[in-house]
Amino acid sequence: MGGRIVKRGMRFGVEEEKEEKEEGKAAGNRNERYIRLLSEVVSPKVLNGFGCSTLNQPRCSARIALPTTPATILSTCSIPAQQIHITVLPGGWRWRLEEHSTEGLTQALTELNKPSPTTQDRKSVLEIKLTQIIMFPSRAMSSLHDLKRIMVSENGVLQRIEAYAFENLTKLEEITITKSKNLVSMDRNTFWGLPKLRYLTISNTGLTVLPDFSNVQSTAFEFLFDLEDNVHIEVIPSNAFVGLTSGTITELRLTKNGITEVDRNAFNGTKIEKLFLMGNQQLKRIHNYAFLGAEGPLVLDISRTAISSLPENMLRRLRLLIATSVYSLRWLPNLEIFAELTQANLTYPSHCCAFKNFKKNKSAKNHLCNDSTVRNQEPYFFEEHCKDVIEVSCSPEPDAFNPCEDIMGFTFLRVLIWLISVLAVLGNFTVLLVLLSSRTKLTVPRFLMCHLAFADFCMGLYLLIIASVDVQTQSHYYNYGIRWQTGAGCGTAGFLTVFASELSVYTLTAITLERWHTITYAMRLERQIRLHHACGVMAFGWLFSVLAALMPVIGVSSYMKTSICLPMDVETVSSQVYVMLLLILNVLAFVAVCACYVRIYVAVRHPASVPDSADARVAKRMAVLVFTDFLCMAPISFFAISAALRQPLITVSNAKVLLVLFYPINSCANPFLYAFFTKSFKMDFFVLTSRFGCFESRARVYRTETSSLHNGPRMCSPKNSDGTLYSLGHVAPPH
Repeated sequence: MGGRIVKRGMRFGVEEEKEEKEEGKAAGNRNERYIRLLSEVVSPKVLNGFGCSTLNQPRCSARIALPTTPATILSTCSIPAQQIHITVLPGGWRWRLEEHSTEGLTQALTELNKPSPTTQDRKSVLEIKLTQIIMFPSRAMSSLHDLKRIMVSENGVLQRIEAYAFENLTKLEEITITKSKNLVSMDRNTFWGLPKLRYLTISNTGLTVLPDFSNVQSTAFEFLFDLEDNVHIEVIPSNAFVGLTSGTITELRLTKNGITEVDRNAFNGTKIEKLFLMGNQQLKRIHNYAFLGAEGPLVLDISRTAISSLPENMLRRLRLLIATSVYSLRWLPNLEIFAELTQANLTYPSHCCAFKNFKKNKSAKNHLCNDSTVRNQEPYFFEEHCKDVIEVSCSPEPDAFNPCEDIMGFTFLRVLIWLISVLAVLGNFTVLLVLLSSRTKLTVPRFLMCHLAFADFCMGLYLLIIASVDVQTQSHYYNYGIRWQTGAGCGTAGFLTVFASELSVYTLTAITLERWHTITYAMRLERQIRLHHACGVMAFGWLFSVLAALMPVIGVSSYMKTSICLPMDVETVSSQVYVMLLLILNVLAFVAVCACYVRIYVAVRHPASVPDSADARVAKRMAVLVFTDFLCMAPISFFAISAALRQPLITVSNAKVLLVLFYPINSCANPFLYAFFTKSFKMDFFVLTSRFGCFESRARVYRTETSSLHNGPRMCSPKNSDGTLYSLGHVAPPH
């Protein structure tokens, strides 16, 4: 198969790109210009040597960018003129081999190897592009001693590069192998004896293992290695870069490959200034001793990887850490290890809290720092090299929702939350146990009280979870924060608090409506609320509360926004509507309760319309209960609505005070207000404990009082006869 050799002047960067764009112009105009230029400099003798009488013959067409005589170069090649394209530019030649098979490549390189006295020092760049080469043969370019740059690109069928393919090119400074996705194999001796090599790029290939670089033996003072977009390379093995260079690897770019693991001693024998591992999305582990025997790196970029821990043995020399979009990195090692770190670009704001107040002593100072005039004459030098303490610049900075503090930012809150949570859990559990185990008939009020006690019990559990996590993460929340806020624990706590809050508000509203209805229709037995009515009402309340608590779990708002796991995320319209809807429903419930108690108060003011004074006493007690609950929630609702409208009036730190002092205080107080201070509850409690041999005498007293009450003469209202007010009618003052 025929091919063509293109020989061009050496160009880099923008100039080279511009040259490629110019090559894409209309073929007719280009050929005419090149033929005209070449006619001025190519003698008929040269043309005749190729069997060409005129340049207008298609097979003799050639192109040249500048009118520099290429006759001697043409005369060195025996390949037909239609296969030869030449661009001559200042600074050296650029040879381009196109459309060759493996056999054609050998022939073309043989022709290029022939010496030419006038051009021997100008053959500097060789590009092998868009060929049909399957295998790059051994020692194919061994005689091109003046080559400085080799580019192998867009060779779709290239599968293997043999041993010694780049052997003894002592002036070679750059090798680029790219866009050859079928290239799956390189012999371990492919790179051999390249003392001047400074740039090595292997990108977008089908390689499955890292090539052997031990025989490169570069002596360049600075070296750049770019291994990119090789998605089948999964492991960086031990001693992977030994023998690559005796100098410093200024940039080691191992980006966007398929790397999943970096082995022990992977960077042994190297001096690395900057190491880039970004974009290896499956990279989960860097061995803790991967950098054993290596110097550096000073800069480490692990962005967009799946790394969960940093190799501690290399962190002491690190000055810049870049770990953006590394969502699996939730734990930072001891800050004292970062002895030289000055800047960190991380994923989570909470990690920057670790460095906010962390200052470290500089390990060594420049000897000029002892000069007293340096501080005055060179303030910038003094600032960078002579300060005793180094501050770490970190991003992203903590936001308003996650300030740099523990879950409970104040000591008094840490004490109060334990007190309130324990009282809420024990108190409401006791109420549930007594009411559900009592042999007294289950009435509608008792049934509703059970639901309210369960809601308050859930609120107590939420506070207990928050308090426990606060103790575990105290002073180190920056390391636990992400795991806590994104884990199942915070989601469970958030679900409990929203469920408990909404069920409590709903049940209190139902209790108030039941009291109003009972007093208003006291003489109409057919309109009494039966237990099956209450069951239907509370079934709807449970369904509503569960759905409200599930919304942040399925993506409407989020429990992960803050450390206290409340749905404070109002970034999207759906989240804002959700939060506002809950708050508005709570306000409407409060208005409904107020309206009912106004009606109840009016009824109490006219006792002639109330046939049973027990109802009035119950209403008064329930008014205290319900207003206590809603007054505790009023500050929360007010500030929550302002935050939902994106006009927050207090910080999250201050909101935690409301969380502890107002939000759950009703869950702690309710058992005392509606149970422990009532005579009927005391009787049920002592009767229950007497079954286990406790408080037997007190139980007998209550049994006697109850028996005499039922046997003695008294006026019974319809509600007394079926025991509706048994648990609420006899209210004793607190002891």
